[in-house]
Amino acid sequence: ANFSEQVVESFPSDISTGIYYGWACVGNGDVHKMVLSIGWNPFYKNIKKSVETHIIHTFKEDFYGEILSIVITGYIRPEKNFDSLEALISAIQEDIEEAKKQLDLPEHRKLKDDNFFRLPEGKIVNNH
Repeated sequence: ANFSEQVVESFPSDISTGIYYGWACVGNGDVHKMVLSIGWNPFYKNIKKSVETHIIHTFKEDFYGEILSIVITGYIRPEKNFDSLEALISAIQEDIEEAKKQLDLPEHRKLKDDNFFRLPEGKIVNNH
């Protein structure tokens, strides 16, 4: 799930690029573990900074247009380039495993149930 350019521009300018982990919720759905990439994705030679969320869950359908709420709880590693797509995929799998391990710790697990993830009923957010 990629955030819009407008959302990316609203992130703090001093946040380090790299791979983070935390919790994500689509709409008023369940809260899931996630890995987040902030940066330019050097392997793909992006010219614009992006914020891409990988929710560690298999959804039955697309959720385009839904509200995506995230809480970043930790940092895994800096952004880097890779020699091959296979090396990138391997690093992503390692990041996912590290995120799962970290998010099982009590200090991170408690944030899964935070009221931040509950959108007020009937409230319109971003025209939705």
